[in-house]
Amino acid sequence: MADTTVKIDDTTRDRLKALADGAGMSMKDYLAQLAVEKEHERQLDTATAAFRRAIAAPGVADRFDADFGGLPEAAGRTASRAA
Repeated sequence: MADTTVKIDDTTRDRLKALADGAGMSMKDYLAQLAVEKEHERQLDTATAAFRRAIAAPGVADRFDADFGGLPEAAGRTASRAA
């Protein structure tokens, strides 16, 4: 894969370089990993929104909790409720 140049201001470059150094990575590898992580975050957001739409139908959340036991008490919630 060919490399390319992206123009960013010095402050942003320095921040990204510090983050890459802190992770023990080159800037190139750090930015590649960051892009993958952001793609995963977007996919998770999409899946979460789809799940919330699915359980919005009357009775679905209660049925989900009944089938899967709701949230454990260790999750810091007192009420059993899907998502």
